[in-house]
Amino acid sequence: MARRKLFFLFTLWVFQFLLVPRPALAMHIMEGFLPARWCLFWYAVYLPFLLVGLLAIKKRVLPDPSSKILLGFAGAFVFVLSALKLPSVTGSSSHPTGVGLGTVFFGPFPMVVVGSIALLFQALLLAHGGITTLGANAFSMAVVGAFGAYGVYRWAQRWHASPQVGVFLAAAIGDLLTYLVTSFQLALAFPASQGGVLASAGRFFGIFAITQVPLAIGEGILAVLVFSFLRNYAGESIFYSVGEAWSHER
Repeated sequence: MARRKLFFLFTLWVFQFLLVPRPALAMHIMEGFLPARWCLFWYAVYLPFLLVGLLAIKKRVLPDPSSKILLGFAGAFVFVLSALKLPSVTGSSSHPTGVGLGTVFFGPFPMVVVGSIALLFQALLLAHGGITTLGANAFSMAVVGAFGAYGVYRWAQRWHASPQVGVFLAAAIGDLLTYLVTSFQLALAFPASQGGVLASAGRFFGIFAITQVPLAIGEGILAVLVFSFLRNYAGESIFYSVGEAWSHER
């Protein structure tokens, strides 16, 4: 009953967020902003991760009803956070990603799928990002963000850090890594006339960092609060059967 109530309340919050009118300040790398060759390149790099992620969900998530509920919650968390926009630079924006929390429970591959679905719906329904740039956006947020968060969380475990510390670091650093990669994606497409790709990447990330560093810290704190809430009110059985069991089996 507590799990159903939690899921219902969060779903209600998501719909409330979507129904409140608000201006779209900016977006992920927007439709038509990247040259066609780079759109194709990032799709080619991203799609293998998506396929493996679909297989991982089929193998480890679908057979377990508790995992389905938690994955749905993680998907709503990603969708809401990554739909929040703060303008950062022409052609892109800063926003939390939400991927790190779900990675703690499911690992990186399922979150590639979750992040991709969130980005697809945002592109179709909210005019955030685009279909041509979906490969680039998904690679930076759903692939690099998820794998970076997973690596940080596992590193924290090896150093016997508390779960809360691990979740904070995973969410915050995964967020920053997303924007580091986005900076390189934009730099590859638009190298500086002096200094080339590296100089352009430094300029892009320098602008992103103004808004992204505090956003990453805020996302880390929010992830810890939600993580602790799930452990306390959604049942220890969900946490250990999904999150800890996955970590130990790796």
